[in-house]
Amino acid sequence: MGAEAFRAGRVVLLGPPNAGKSTLLNRLLGQKLAIVTAKPQTTRSRILGVLTLDHAQMSLVDTPGLHTGERLLNARLNAQVHEARAQADVALLLVDRTGPFGNAHRELLEGLRRDGVEVLVVGTKLDAAPGRDWPPAELPGDVPAVSVSAQTGEGVDALLAEITRRLPESPPLYDPDTLTDRPVRWLAAELVREAAFEELEQELPYRLAVQVLEFDERREDLVRIRAQLLVERESQKRIAVGKGGAVVKRIGSRARREIEALVGCQVFLDLRVKVDPTWHKSERRIEA
Repeated sequence: MGAEAFRAGRVVLLGPPNAGKSTLLNRLLGQKLAIVTAKPQTTRSRILGVLTLDHAQMSLVDTPGLHTGERLLNARLNAQVHEARAQADVALLLVDRTGPFGNAHRELLEGLRRDGVEVLVVGTKLDAAPGRDWPPAELPGDVPAVSVSAQTGEGVDALLAEITRRLPESPPLYDPDTLTDRPVRWLAAELVREAAFEELEQELPYRLAVQVLEFDERREDLVRIRAQLLVERESQKRIAVGKGGAVVKRIGSRARREIEALVGCQVFLDLRVKVDPTWHKSERRIEA
């Protein structure tokens, strides 16, 4: 009996905001790559994570949830979703098991099937809805569906097996040691943005960006980072800075701990807040 054929391909995670895409990506990779907060629509950029197994390599692509609104940021996020979908060998359509199978799921499913993409519907948050009927009655009977808990890991091995079965036979697309195509500098900026989401309230987290001005890793035991939070108005700056700088200090401390876990050494983070009314109109800063 011959050796099992190696399989490799692009696996795109799709679904409405807060369906658990980033949390599932981190669980599949076995480490934190995508930022995760309790607020919806935290993910702003496509994130690639490479998982290499004995007989398969999955290029896992986390995507933003589809956004409404006419700002360039919203349009760019939606374009990322459609671009990733068009390049998928397998699409994972994530459905939060604690909620309904809604119009957004139906539209995504219909589009994927129309494009001839292999679809696997994944019910997330199994630990939060263990007794709920699955798959949902609204799902066509010929569409395969599985359930997972990214928190506990239940169902993850079965999900990986289902994905592997659907990948094309192919040699690895990336070196087995590759985790992502994003540089550490970009990942650090995302961790600063995650901290801002956690520390700031209401709409302000959605109205800011992070710009890394300096990322110095010449020393093995210390990484020096100079970064700034970009906000649109002076009133937003006052909130982000806080009385006596308390808020920006909390954001910096939270981000520094996460960045230290990422780079494996001490981090010095100099974080400031700057008003830039046009940051959301810049393609470079949206992608940064």
